[in-house]
Amino acid sequence: MLYVIEHMEDGFSEWVKLEYAQIIRDVGAKNLVLVSVSNELKDEDIPQELVNMGLQWTHSGLECIGEEFPQLNLPPMKAGNVCLLDPRATEDLAPNDEPKFQYLLFGGILGDHPPRDRTSELQTLHPGLLIGKRLGDKQMTTDTAVRVAQIITKKQTPLFSIDFIDYPEFRFSKHEATEMPFRYVKDETTGQPILPEGMLNLIKIDSQRSLDDFF
Repeated sequence: MLYVIEHMEDGFSEWVKLEYAQIIRDVGAKNLVLVSVSNELKDEDIPQELVNMGLQWTHSGLECIGEEFPQLNLPPMKAGNVCLLDPRATEDLAPNDEPKFQYLLFGGILGDHPPRDRTSELQTLHPGLLIGKRLGDKQMTTDTAVRVAQIITKKQTPLFSIDFIDYPEFRFSKHEATEMPFRYVKDETTGQPILPEGMLNLIKIDSQRSLDDFF
């Protein structure tokens, strides 16, 4: 199973870097490819920490993955084996979908708030190729979406059996708290939402910046 992200950002924000790093930890660098990286971004613009982790990326689109990464020995891309994780789809991704799909495509479509209609952009880019599946009706960050898809397909766990935490509030002091407008997987050990390494600190920094705007 190859996890593919259509990189629709102009660059790599701190938030995106942390998410991508966590996705690499979760699925392995050889199982993740970023496509459609802006031609304005050169090799030196790719965050070094991601390069060190083995990030695979290309300026080319989804359909060029096979020729861009021949070492991956990927199966031919065809209608029926590419799944687009689409919040507007009518069916949820299920464990029995695992043998059907060789590619799972994420397009920044699950991490925006409010959500933008990036799904239609991807369908237009790849007419007739993509089969849409949902991950429920709540917005997720990209790393959460990948994590949930992995749990469903690799661990054969149906969506309704996954424990989630919706819109968690992170409190940093008596006067500082931030509510995140997304759904997260619940950590079975701690009972807390699973976040990328370093994300909680970034949320705190962003929260402090927001407070400073009032003074």
